[in-house]
Order: sequence, then C-alpha cells, then structure tokens
Amino acid sequence: MATTTNNDPTTTRIVIEPLLTFDPTLHSHTSIKSIATNSQSFIYLGTSSGSLLLLSINPDTPNDKNPSTKDPNSTLDFDVPSRNVLLIKSVSVGDSAVETVLLLDEIGKVIILSDGFLFLTDSGLVQPVRKLGFLKGVSFITKRVKSSESECSDLLDFSSLEGAGTSSRILSRLGGGVRVNGVKDFVQKSEGDYVFAAVVGKKLMLIELRVGKNDKEVDLMVLKEMQCIDGVKTLVWINDSIIVGTVIGYSLFSCITGQSGVIFTLPDVSSSPLLKLLWKEKKVLLLVDNVGIVVDAHGQPVGGSLVFRKGPDSVGELASYVMVVRDGKMELYHKKLGGCVQTVSFGSEGFGPCIVADEESGNGKLVAVATPTKVIFYRRVPTEEQIKDLLRKKNFKEAVSLVEELKSDGEISNEMLSFVHAQIGFLLLFDLHFEEAVNHFLQSETMQPSEVFPFIMRDPNRWSLLVPRNRYWGLHPPPAPLEDVVDDGLMAIQRAIFLKKAGVDTTVDEDFLMNPPTRADLLELAIKNMSRYLEVSREKELTLSVKEGVDTLLMYLYRALNRIDDMEKLASSGNSCIVEELETLLDESGHLRTLAFLYASKGMSSKALTIWRILAKNYSSGLWKDPAREHELLDDNTNVISGREVAATEASKILEELSDQDLVLQHLGWIADVNPLLTVQVLTSEKRVDQLSPDEIIAAIDPKKVEILQRYLQWLIEDQASCDTQFHTLYALSLAKSAIETFEVQSTSQEPDDGKLEETKISDPGGNSIFQSPVRERLQIFLQSSDLYDPEEVLDLIEGSELWLEKAILYRKLGQETLVLQILALKLEDSEAAEQYCAEIGRPDAYMQLLDMYLDPQNGKEPMFNAAVRLLHNHGELLDPLQVLETLSPDMPLQLASDTILRMLRARLHHHRQGQIVHNLSRALNVDAKLARLEERSRHVQINDESLCDSCHARLGTKLFAMYPDDTVVCYKCFRRLGESTSVTGHDFKRDPLIKPGWLVTR
Repeated sequence: MATTTNNDPTTTRIVIEPLLTFDPTLHSHTSIKSIATNSQSFIYLGTSSGSLLLLSINPDTPNDKNPSTKDPNSTLDFDVPSRNVLLIKSVSVGDSAVETVLLLDEIGKVIILSDGFLFLTDSGLVQPVRKLGFLKGVSFITKRVKSSESECSDLLDFSSLEGAGTSSRILSRLGGGVRVNGVKDFVQKSEGDYVFAAVVGKKLMLIELRVGKNDKEVDLMVLKEMQCIDGVKTLVWINDSIIVGTVIGYSLFSCITGQSGVIFTLPDVSSSPLLKLLWKEKKVLLLVDNVGIVVDAHGQPVGGSLVFRKGPDSVGELASYVMVVRDGKMELYHKKLGGCVQTVSFGSEGFGPCIVADEESGNGKLVAVATPTKVIFYRRVPTEEQIKDLLRKKNFKEAVSLVEELKSDGEISNEMLSFVHAQIGFLLLFDLHFEEAVNHFLQSETMQPSEVFPFIMRDPNRWSLLVPRNRYWGLHPPPAPLEDVVDDGLMAIQRAIFLKKAGVDTTVDEDFLMNPPTRADLLELAIKNMSRYLEVSREKELTLSVKEGVDTLLMYLYRALNRIDDMEKLASSGNSCIVEELETLLDESGHLRTLAFLYASKGMSSKALTIWRILAKNYSSGLWKDPAREHELLDDNTNVISGREVAATEASKILEELSDQDLVLQHLGWIADVNPLLTVQVLTSEKRVDQLSPDEIIAAIDPKKVEILQRYLQWLIEDQASCDTQFHTLYALSLAKSAIETFEVQSTSQEPDDGKLEETKISDPGGNSIFQSPVRERLQIFLQSSDLYDPEEVLDLIEGSELWLEKAILYRKLGQETLVLQILALKLEDSEAAEQYCAEIGRPDAYMQLLDMYLDPQNGKEPMFNAAVRLLHNHGELLDPLQVLETLSPDMPLQLASDTILRMLRARLHHHRQGQIVHNLSRALNVDAKLARLEERSRHVQINDESLCDSCHARLGTKLFAMYPDDTVVCYKCFRRLGESTSVTGHDFKRDPLIKPGWLVTR
C-alpha cells in the first residue's frame, strides 16, 4: 500500500496521490522491464518473460475512502485499491524481456525492442506482432521530438540529395501492398511523426516508418546512417540534435551533417548516464550522479540544476515537476525552484530497480511507477485540491507560490489567482493577522468591497443584500463583526496555550502563544487595516450602492479610532456617505464638525450652517475648549486660528455658493461679529448662480458695520459697474461720514501744527480694518472719479467739517470756480494745486483772480506775497502787465515786485519779437513757393522730329504733349490715360511731392 511522507521540511505540497495498483503476477506474468503511457491513459507494460500488456485506466477514478495509513498533516486520502485497472490485451513478443516500448501514437503503431530485435504492432495490439528482421543487435531506440517546425529540418529532403544508395533503399516490406506504377501506395504523412533512431553496434540509423492506406502495409526506410559511439546507454532525439549518453559522457550528433561533439564527460566513478526528455519545455535533462542539468536542443545548459538526494533509477515529468524514483520512493522536484515538494513511498530500501512513466504531453494527469512486482498508478491532484490542502495547513506562502506558478504556466486564469488571494485574506483575517489579510485583499482583482461589510456592521443592514454568498471553499467561518472575530481568536489562543501545556500541537501562531495580544490592540489593528482596504477601494469603479457602503462604513471605522482629521477630510470631500446612517452617530459622539462637513457635501446647507453657528457660539461662551487659547498658553508665538474663526470660515464657504437670500441674511450677522472680511466675501462672491438683491442686502447690513456696507457698495460700483445714482450717493455719504468721524478722533488725540489741518492721508483707527487705505483717501478718489453721486447732498453733510479738499472737489463738480480757488489757495495754501486748477480752467482771468486772492486774502489774513511771486514767475507771460501793476499791493516789497515785473516784461517783449520772426519767416516761405511755381510754369521744352513719347514711344511731331515735374514728356493721349498726378515712372506727386531747392527752402 502506498503512502506519502512529509517528514522532510522541504516537502510542502501534495501534487500526486496514489490511484490504483496492478499486479502482473495475478495474470500469470513475471516482473516488469519496461513501461510506456499515452495521452489516452493507455499503459503498455513490457515483462521479463517477453509479453506486452495493454492496460486502461481512468485517472479521474475516485479513490477508496476507507481509513488507511496516511500523512497526518494532509487532508487528502491516499487509499489505493487494486481494482479499476482493465487489462485490455496481452501479446507475446518472444522469449526475451521487452526492453523498450516506443509509442508512435500519431500513426497508431508500437515499436518494441527485445533481444536486439525490433518488433512492430498496432497501438491496440490487435494485429499480430511482426519482427523487423533486417535489423540485428539494436541496443536503443527513440523517436524524434520537435519543439517547432521552424527549428527542424526535413530528413526526406536530405536523403533524396544523397541518391539511391544503400541508405535510401527499402529494407523491408511487410504486408505485400498494392503497387501503382511500380510503387506501393502509402499514406504520406509529415516527416517526423514516424521517424525514429536506432543504435546498432557503433552505428546510428535514422529510419522512416511508412504506413499504407489500409494500415496493414508498412515499409521501413533508412534515411541516414552515422558513425556512433560504442556503449550507448541512453538516447534522446530533439529537433536536429541527437544526444547520446555513455559511461564516458554525453555527446551531441547532428542528424543532418552527422557531425558530433562532446557536451561534457562523466567522472571516472559515476553512476550510469540517464537522459530524460522534458516534453513540456522541449528540453533535455542530463543526469550526472544525483545532479540533473537541463540543456536545450543544442546541448547548451539553460536555467539551474536540479540536485536530487540520490542518483535515480528513472526520471519522469509531470507539469512543472520532475519525478525521480529509487529505493522504493518517488520524489517530486520543482523544475524552476529546484526544491523537493513531495515524497511518495511505495516500498522499503533495497526494493529493487523501478521505472516511472509519464504522458508524453508533459502536462498529463497520470503517472505510473513499475516495480519488479507491480505497477502503482498515481494521479495528479487537481490544482484546486492542492491549493485547498495548503490552505488547510495554513501554508499560505506556499499556496500563493503554487498559484503564481500555475498562472505563469497558463493553467489557471487571473480570476482564479485573485480568488485565492481573497480566500487567503479571509483565513488570515480569522487568524487575527489583519495586516497580511488586507494585503491579500488588495492583491485580489475580483474581490468586492461589499464582502467586508459584515465585518464592520452587523446584519441585517442597508447593504446586507450586496454581500456575495458562497463564493469560497468553506475554509473559514462566515463573516462576523470584527469584535466577534477578535473575541473568537483570543479564545482560540487561550485554548491553544492550554493544549500546548498538555503537549498537543496546534495551528495557532507561535508568536501569539508566546506573547498573547490584548483585545484593544487587536481591535485597533483590525480597524486600521480594514479602513486601509476601504480607502483603496474608494479609488475603484464601483456601483453607487457599494460606494455608499464603502464611504459610510469607512466613516464608522474612522469614528471608532477617533481619527478626526480623516473624518473631516472624508466628509468635506466628494463622498457617497448615507447621512441617515451617520447623523445620529456623529451627533451623539460630539463630532459636530464632521457632521457639518457632511451636511454641506450633501447640499444640506441649512443644517450645516446651524451647526457652525452653534460651534461658534459655544467657543465664544467658553462651553468648548478653543484650540487657539490652548496653544497660546503653550507657545505665545504659535499662530492658530480660533474655533470661532474656523466656524465662521466654513460657514462663509457655504454661503458664498448659496443663492438662497433668506438663508444668507439669516447667518450674515454672526459671521460679521466674528470676522467682517468673511462677510464681505459672502456678499461679493461670484460663485453663486443668482446674485443677491443689493437693496435687501444694504437694508440688512448692521448700521454699525460701516466698513462692510462701504466694501459692498464699492464692489457694486467698481466690480459690478453699477450706475445706480442711489448707490453712488450712499457710498459717498458713508465715506464722508466716516472721514468726519476719523478726523474728529485725530483732532482730539493730537493738536494740529501751526493751526493747519492736515489734508494728507489719515489712517483709520484700529488694526482690523477691511480696507488697506485710509478712509479720506478713498473718499477723495471716489469724489473725483464718479459723476453719478449727488454732490450737493454730500456737500451738505461735510459743510461744517474741516474736510476742505473734499469740499474743493465737490465745488469743482458744481462749477464753483471761485470757491475752489479760495479753498486751494487760502484754506489749504496749496499753490501748485491752485495753479493747476487755473490751467484746467484755461482762461487768463483765472490767474488774475488767483493773484487777487494772494494779494488780498481778506478775513484778516496776511497777503501771500511768496505765492503771488510764484504765480507771476510761472504764468506771468499770460497776464497783462498793466493789470498786474494795478493789482500789486503797495505793501509788497520792492525787490520782490521789481524782479518779477522785470521778468514778466522781458518775457512779454521776447514773446512779441518771437511772433514777428515767425511772421516774417512765413512770408519768406510764401514768396519762395510762388517763385518756384513761376519758374516751373515758365520752363521751355524743345521738341523736334526725333522726340518720342516716354510712355507709348510714338513721335510727337506736332501733337499736343505734357511734361511732368520729373521732366518726363508724354503725348496728350498718354497724359489723359496716366492722369495729372502720376508720371510714366510711376511717381505719385500727390503722395510724394517733388521738392526742388530754392533760395530759402532746401530739401
């Protein structure tokens, strides 16, 4: 009875399991010498008595479920019944042992090597065995295997080039077929399907097997004979290369050229050489003692080497594994990884030589091991069962490795790989390895986020119907809330600790047994990793209902960990949270900010604003701790926004997009109390679809919040280009009133110098102003730039104030020139501004009026001689000297008056003489132009019989002609065509006049 052993730590998988046994002695046959299998699960056994047996077996036959000896760590059943093997037929080949059975499935023939002779029969052993008597002393046979047609040469072409020598003659005809035109009628198949090599002494023959149409006529043709090496022990033919193994070493022969070369030699003391064709990769495994070297068709090593525990008797292949048998054991080694993954024992040491046979596809289900007394059949465990077995043993890394190998080999789909990752994740989750579990969840492309919903919220809930059912192999308990998973896991750890003390091994993690974790730590770790999975899941393409579940349950997890920043980030961003599931939870736990963000993201602005108003009130009243005050106690330099400020800021963000005027006005007041700038941002926001009514906004603004009103009116006028005179007048009045109040505050806090009022910029008191510039500057700029306000109404407001510059601007708007000059010259004593205003008026009498004001200021004020002298110095040429002398005061110092009058007279005389010069120059130019015109008109032109028109080149003779200023002459006809302004040369005298130098004018 066959069993498996997993005592070696390298044995990790159950790849094959015993299926059936066959005892040839029960059928009067002796020991088995050779074995071969095909893809249809037919097995050919060659016995030492010269018989060939044909067996049939179903590799999917279920094995017996009766208890038997097996690996206690395995979940697979290894009972091996001796039935369900069908002996189809037995034929006798001869008296000697059957050494080799060569299957030619492509043509339905079997070639048998026995006692140095070749025998032929059909694959069903129906036809009699026929001896191919022309070959004697055959020691080894093998058929050709092609990796691809492109890498193989056609031997028929090369044999035809050699002529009709001995190597191309038909050596044997069996069956006496029917000739057509002197040639037998055979089925022509592709070369290679029925070509094999035979070693005869020191010769290597390449033989073609031809089968007739009736399948009874067979011909053999030697295609090529090559000199070989003596003592051939093993032989493989792949593509155009024949690899031969002897006790000396391994050599490679070319079936095309016949040339040979040594691959490598064996040591003096070495086991018998052995070659194994790896059907799946189309490579060859060369055995050197207990080391297997994989080479390609050219004899070049590829990949790594396989190191076996002992030199094998025989080697087989099954999918990604190499099987070696010796001393009653069969070991499976992974081709790529090189490690032993399974050991199967079917006898004791010294059991005798064994032979392993596999299906030629290299990826079959059946393996047969022939011992001297019986044949044991193994079937490949289905990949799904292999994975399940590893998962039950909690060998997750090996399970993942197996699945990835199967995926790279194309045996499973990407969906299956994702399925296994998810399955491993759930097993790790119930084993309390939450981080590793989520890592596997994330590697699964098919796992749905809804599958973790039951771990977060108890059933039934809103998303219960979204959870897929019965999708896995039943290896883990049904989903349960994380609290229950942790509690059950802790109970399992406690039981394992108790069992360990009693000497019983368990599957619980050793780290947990040495350092049992606490419930709080496990639960926190579980929630962190589950939230990590949901965070990644948010980036996937999900249905709306699943998105709602992911975001809502993620908020649950954040709240459980009190991750406030993450809660607020999720609530304030685009999310699919269900408000009804969260509002009670967040309200009771005190996470009002998160709730406000959530309301805002769902368009529930009224509820969100109400919460922000409550928060601002609680912070200001001291009911809640303000984070800004806490930081001030720790570090005075820390600039932290207060809780009230944050609440007002978030509320203003909502109001900036709202077009609901009533809701905006409802919350405008408390935001203005916190920060007027935020109020202005709300009122002047361009984000809302429909703008608010200015009249209602102005009426709703608190009269005490003057700056808010002014900033709103400024936005209406400057940014919205409002032409409403009411708004312009209201803005001017508001600025004027604020300017008066500011001026009064300035006046009471400091005495003005020399009794003069400062007309420059006056800063607003306090440092929390909405505006950057002083109010008087803004008032002056607006009064000058706008023409839509009522200046008389503004003037009535500031009439009794000291805002003289503003009054001057208003009087100027009303056209009161005298009052403007009086304010600028006498009140403000700004001579430059007064003179500039006179220049704007543009009349000389304005300067005389200003001079009168300087010399006779009235109201008991001293004459302003310096200002008068400045005026005469700058604009004296515009004044009448006689009027100036009459106006000058007798009290004016003589030296000031004399210098000024002298300069004025000199300037007057200079201006007069300058005018005379210009007048005389103009007359001279006029005379020069008339003289040039006269000269042009009085020029004489002499025309003779040879004179030609410069345009049409006709003789002028007695014809009328014309001459242009550039001296070109044309006939009258051409003159009419060209016109008066353009000559033959193309010169346009209207656009580019021709100036000829005169006595005064030069070019």
